[in-house]
Amino acid sequence: MARNHFPHIYQPIQVGSMTMKNRIQYSPIVSNHADVESGRVNHELLEFVSTQAQTGAGLVTIGSTPINFNEGRDFYSCLSATNDLDVPGLGLLADEVHRYDCNLSAELIHAGQWSALNGKVAWVPSVVEKYHKNKALYHEITRADMDKVIEDYMAAARRCKEAGFDMVMAHFAHGNLVSAFLSTLWNQRTDEYGGSEKNRWRFPLEVLEAVYSVTKGEIPIEMRVVGDERIPGGTNIKERIAFLKEASRWVDMLCVSTGTLMYADGECMCYNMPGYYTPNGLNVEHAAAFKEALGDKVAVSVVGGINTLEMAEHILAEGKADIVAMAKALMADDRMIVKGERGQEEDITPCMRCMYCLRNVGGAHIRGCAVNPRMGWEYRYPRFVPMRRKKKVLIAGGGPGGMEAARILTERGHEVHLYEKEASLGGRFPEASALWLKEGFRRYYDFAVRKTFSCGAEIHLNTAVTPELIAAEAPDAVILALGAKELVPPIKGIDGANVVSVVDVDRGKAKVGQKIVVCGGGLSGSECAMALGREGKDVTVVDILPEAELYKNMKDFTLPIFMKQLRDNNVKVLYETAVQEITDKGVLVKNADGSETLLEADTVIAAFGLRADQAELEALKDVVAETYVIGDAHKVGVIGDATNDAYRVCLEIE
Repeated sequence: MARNHFPHIYQPIQVGSMTMKNRIQYSPIVSNHADVESGRVNHELLEFVSTQAQTGAGLVTIGSTPINFNEGRDFYSCLSATNDLDVPGLGLLADEVHRYDCNLSAELIHAGQWSALNGKVAWVPSVVEKYHKNKALYHEITRADMDKVIEDYMAAARRCKEAGFDMVMAHFAHGNLVSAFLSTLWNQRTDEYGGSEKNRWRFPLEVLEAVYSVTKGEIPIEMRVVGDERIPGGTNIKERIAFLKEASRWVDMLCVSTGTLMYADGECMCYNMPGYYTPNGLNVEHAAAFKEALGDKVAVSVVGGINTLEMAEHILAEGKADIVAMAKALMADDRMIVKGERGQEEDITPCMRCMYCLRNVGGAHIRGCAVNPRMGWEYRYPRFVPMRRKKKVLIAGGGPGGMEAARILTERGHEVHLYEKEASLGGRFPEASALWLKEGFRRYYDFAVRKTFSCGAEIHLNTAVTPELIAAEAPDAVILALGAKELVPPIKGIDGANVVSVVDVDRGKAKVGQKIVVCGGGLSGSECAMALGREGKDVTVVDILPEAELYKNMKDFTLPIFMKQLRDNNVKVLYETAVQEITDKGVLVKNADGSETLLEADTVIAAFGLRADQAELEALKDVVAETYVIGDAHKVGVIGDATNDAYRVCLEIE
């Protein structure tokens, strides 16, 4: 064992009646694996939760477990603890998690205003006109309704306890029903449950006391709270600490999160599930304040942008929390904590914080991670898929997809030859990881290159793949991971001396002036503009698409913080604006109303997107019958699309 590498992480901790073998909690996430209609445990969920326990975490908390499916559910396919018939399935989960010396908890929630997704009327403390615009969808709960919520919390806690769960979490965060009572924004009641601090605390404390009457200290109670609601009119930390001192009569552990799920003013919700546009460890100081105020009476766990063991160790060593909760980092490597314990830190697959894992939230279940494509598909793909017959496989292209393919195929035992036309592996990874916020991308890039060179594949650099080369090698199968080329539209002046490629700018190969126009407002162009704006450049982005169409693939929890980065770095964006001509003075554009404007610029950056070379693909596809096309060559996308393409194709090569 190499626990001395992270002595604080691997120190056991007692939380009420529960002992955790280490200080890492698998933070509650929405995996959407349970049965869609009933929320019952099925094979898919059992395999996913089993993999969570196999990470080596001391505690797994299953996310979004509603206490009532009619009014309290915020996601489809979430786990149910709403019926006594759920108990046997819950017991299967507990037994599976306990196999790995891990504890199990469930995040018990009444979604309140967020439960409107299933067509039911959502229960809220108050109907707030600014945010609850369709009043027919919201119901201000009565005292009788509160009693029903309390009964449902008690029943759900009882079922978890009977099933062998080690803890239950009361989810009092992110603007759901109970947390909304605490908030001065959401709670505008004039009865004994609104107004003063103690009135707003009354119902949440009643819920906690009722849950404790069921658990009786035999299993501990965890409470999820926010350090900062990140909304105008939200409560301050002083009041939150005062509430937590009251709640500590029944609570053994806090999980400190942040933000509110507000779709109208969505920036605040981006902090719930932080990606690379938000800072690392964004909740640590709030957790430290809670820990200082509460002393040793309540264990404090902190979540949010903590994606390495080194970061977790530092937080614990400084005494800012007792436990660190992680999710995306444990998705990226489902043996992360085990590897850390064994001194195998160099083998831990880094999380890029790219949010690829959450692209299906609210819909289908989690389907893959950009750096761990098996994640979410555990029920379909075992940890190792042996080959039936050893094959010689030629991979054309050493970008993210090609490298992933090389590693998977050699692990399965195939003979692999990877050809890359450039002098180094990575493809478009260097420019994709150039943004100052993308430290996780750079860590994974270095990891992927290192692991590819050491995986056992024969690597050929500075070698372009041709039909003749394939014929000479005579492989059994070919994978074309050629990527895509920059699109250069036939615009007058695009070959001018003042025009540079977004790729060359990102990689530091092209110098730019002070006044810049970026032609193309996709992710590549926009992020390049952010970086230049941060340097103090005067940057304008133009795109022919309307705003909604341009950003349609960005989720609610990413787009607002992306737009904030554009604003914070003083980037101007012109939508529905077509580039007509590039001159030595700048860019002539046609506006939505048909008028033309010359945007003056010292430098024009071409960021028109990518397109696969179909002629090259067709020529290479014709040589070997078993040929696969992956990544941007198949369909232009993001890194996760390429690696997930590669993973699935490589499992089909038998």
